[in-house]
Amino acid sequence: MPNSNIRNLSPTLLSDNWYTLKKYRFEYRNRHGQWVAQEREAYDRGNGAAILLYHPTKKTVILTRQFRLPAYVNGNEDGMLIEACAGLLEEDDPLECIKKESIEETGYHVENVQKVFEAYMSPGSVTEILHFFVAEYDESLKQSSGGGLAEEQEEIEILELDFSQALAMIKTGEIKDAKTIMLLYHLALEGVL
Repeated sequence: MPNSNIRNLSPTLLSDNWYTLKKYRFEYRNRHGQWVAQEREAYDRGNGAAILLYHPTKKTVILTRQFRLPAYVNGNEDGMLIEACAGLLEEDDPLECIKKESIEETGYHVENVQKVFEAYMSPGSVTEILHFFVAEYDESLKQSSGGGLAEEQEEIEILELDFSQALAMIKTGEIKDAKTIMLLYHLALEGVL
């Protein structure tokens, strides 16, 4: 449903080199009923999905570690981030996307996947909605070594961590990725592990 407090929305393409960056000019009716001209930039990289694999008996989780240039240029000394498995939707629905990403990145073929929520990750500037999932894993589901796709220049290290260790790594700053923190806290709040 269109927002009656927005009019004259006019996008200008700034870049489509990797994804799409646009500047929007529009008028917004504020709470006093006045129309105010505004400009904002929005980066559209599509929507994504993330999954946290957990082992209920061993009380472990599967995470990944990889280089992230934006983190590096914003002060992360080596650019390496520990993260939950994730990927962009492309043409897939969120469930199919995350099953495919799980195999590519971790090597685990998971079937009993549970969607837990979805969230905007940086709504002040990025359009992305991320779909969050969890799934149990065990060694019988391991189908490959994982590590990402060579054609996408992915070099992903797979980590199997004790759940309590992963939670502690949030406090020490070893885990700084928002989607990963959200999924770890979800398991903690739900008492899954």
